[in-house]
Amino acid sequence: MMTDSIMSKAATMEIPINSNGDTGTLPEDDGLEQDLQQVMVSGPNLNETSIVSGGYGGTAEGIIPTSSIKGPAIRYNAEFYKRIEVTGIGPNMNHSISSSSMTNEEATKGVAVEKIEQVKKWGLNTYKCTKQMISERFGRGSRTVDLELEAQIEVLRDTKRKYENVLRLARALTNHFYNMVQTQHALGDTFADLSQKSPELRDEFGYNAETQKLLCKNGETLLGAVNFFVSSINTLVNKTMEDTLMTIKMFENARLEFDAYRTDLEELSAGPKDAVTVIRIETAQQQYLIQKDKYERLRSDVIIKLKFLEENKVKVMHKQLLLFHNASRRISRGTSSSSSRR
Repeated sequence: MMTDSIMSKAATMEIPINSNGDTGTLPEDDGLEQDLQQVMVSGPNLNETSIVSGGYGGTAEGIIPTSSIKGPAIRYNAEFYKRIEVTGIGPNMNHSISSSSMTNEEATKGVAVEKIEQVKKWGLNTYKCTKQMISERFGRGSRTVDLELEAQIEVLRDTKRKYENVLRLARALTNHFYNMVQTQHALGDTFADLSQKSPELRDEFGYNAETQKLLCKNGETLLGAVNFFVSSINTLVNKTMEDTLMTIKMFENARLEFDAYRTDLEELSAGPKDAVTVIRIETAQQQYLIQKDKYERLRSDVIIKLKFLEENKVKVMHKQLLLFHNASRRISRGTSSSSSRR
């Protein structure tokens, strides 16, 4: 127990060490020095103490006498740090980085090649269609004609032009009639005020005030009907008809492309046939079939849209014209009744 307390007390003391490994001068502590002398007498000799590499109770091999240890207790070994392998940086990491960079380059090259192919196809298609259009304009080339469908398309375009004129006039009527209704309302209020302030013309101002108010009321009804009429015609002309005309435009472009590739196939088939020409004919045949399928599909879409457009036009115009007519007659009856009162 005494030895343990002395050793713990000694362990807490700071022992300075010189550069040669020898201990320096200890601070003067009489009590600690006496206790250490007792331990030196009762304990083992420090020169006989040994360090066992295998641990306490190991064999005699690897025993290093403490009296032979000289110099600093800790030395820096630079070779040790060279042997430490740094994880995450090495051949595998470099390989993964190079692989990812190669993948990005391949993806970029693939996109570039795809864009070049698209531009090439677009240029070739534009050239063929332009050539076909010029040939048709100067009467040198043949074109696919559908007389019945083209007549329906021309009727639709003419109808759209006429409905656009109706829409323009209806909007002008709305603006003018709105100003007239506002004027009638102000005039009726003025007549009513003068009827109160002019006793000698009270009846005459009163009749005119009532007439203007009745016209203003009927005019507001007609104005509401005209606004609804304008909104419905605008939807019919600028949305329904326009959507059908866009489909017709796509159909006409498909017809031009179809005739262009048909003409190209006919020219190749009429020429000499060698190995290269046969391959070109097969490619032209495939493109011709693709354009033919596109043309027939859009032709079917146009026929269906023209049919539904005609049905929708009749339904919408029947309702709107009836409302417009009833509102106009109401104004006429109101004007007649106000005239008969006088």
